[in-house]
Amino acid sequence: MTCDRLVCANCAGPVNEARCSVCRAQRARRHRDGLSAAVTPAMLLALLVALLSVALAAREMAL
Repeated sequence: MTCDRLVCANCAGPVNEARCSVCRAQRARRHRDGLSAAVTPAMLLALLVALLSVALAAREMAL
């Protein structure tokens, strides 16, 4: 998730504008964590299932 749609609970402003210290801290944390913060267990499971299905399809084509 990006900061574009987040609203600060402290100042009620958009987080990407960083109006208060809470906004600035949240925006810095989002930028520091990057993509690794967005990876969820459900996404990892979906990736595993996709990789398994590709491996099984490749195995069937090789036989």
